[in-house]
Amino acid sequence: MNFRYLQKEEIEAASRRLLLGHYRQFGPSGFLPIPVEEILESHLGLTLEFDDLKARLGLRDVLGATWVNDRRVVIDLSLDPTVDPRKEGRYRFTLAHELGHWELHRHEFEDGTPRRGAFRQQIPPSIVCRTSASKDPMEWQADIFASYLLMPTKMLNDAWSSIFGTTDSYMAAEEIEELSARQEGQPVVSVAREMAREFHVSGQAMQIRLLGMGLIKLSTD
Repeated sequence: MNFRYLQKEEIEAASRRLLLGHYRQFGPSGFLPIPVEEILESHLGLTLEFDDLKARLGLRDVLGATWVNDRRVVIDLSLDPTVDPRKEGRYRFTLAHELGHWELHRHEFEDGTPRRGAFRQQIPPSIVCRTSASKDPMEWQADIFASYLLMPTKMLNDAWSSIFGTTDSYMAAEEIEELSARQEGQPVVSVAREMAREFHVSGQAMQIRLLGMGLIKLSTD
């Protein structure tokens, strides 16, 4: 595949075009969270399904897959938020990740031939998203796209000012040190958790985004 490197600015612009295209078609809602399911199904006309992808594809770490020619996105059953509401953030990020592949990479896989009937079920997906492949350049691009789509820069800045009453950054080093001493895994600070609830994403995804924007800082440098 002829893979093209994309700058973060290009990826953010692509996510913004998709969101603006949806708003032009349906009108801006003015509310959070970003309507990622509506963008996929109503704006882009893709089919969204759940399936046991781990069993179907024989991969234990698969989260989602896209059949480009069928215009179909399938999310693994383990992320179904109607079964486990705690998975909502991971589900929404995976859905936005698949949209990133659709917007950035589908042209590498399209041949214009949709599959029908039983034969369709035998066709492997064009794109398979696995946790073990997160450092793959194409997967990295889709992750960055998902972050920008679910947490747009202007909306984050506006929400930050509204919730905390300031545009100043939060110095997180002390809280992270305290959390690290009490728990295992990646500590998520309180401001990231609060913002995550507004955008319906995971605390970890929000913290990474806020660090990238400089709204959370680990030092005064």
